[in-house]
Amino acid sequence: MAKMKNLTRLLIVVLLLLLTSLFLPPPSFCQSSTGKIPKDIAQTPIPKLLDFGRGKCIPCKAMAPILKELSEEYKDRAIIMIIEIDQETKLTEANRIRLIPTQIFFDAKNKEVLRHEGFMSKDDIKKVFQKMGVQ
Repeated sequence: MAKMKNLTRLLIVVLLLLLTSLFLPPPSFCQSSTGKIPKDIAQTPIPKLLDFGRGKCIPCKAMAPILKELSEEYKDRAIIMIIEIDQETKLTEANRIRLIPTQIFFDAKNKEVLRHEGFMSKDDIKKVFQKMGVQ
């Protein structure tokens, strides 16, 4: 009887794992407009910061002027791009965004270096770029 209960439990666990894997999106590593980085941005060999958010989100609104300022400050040394999740759904899904705002830092070879969820201050962004070697 105990063997039957253990076998039933094992079958339930295996079935749950199979069902879960069917509904999770596969990871995407391609560098296209439906990949992790927009194709035109991926072709530029400098570090990148993609900020995923929504214009109505209060922390996203607070970060917008910071990101614009940093974009000008790091011009030609890093790309800083705001991604509207409602307009870029495939890119949002490919990056598995679960909370906004989310900032993803990529190195010059488009490898994800750091992911941060929530508001990120100007100083904290600059510290990450500094650790990445962006001066």
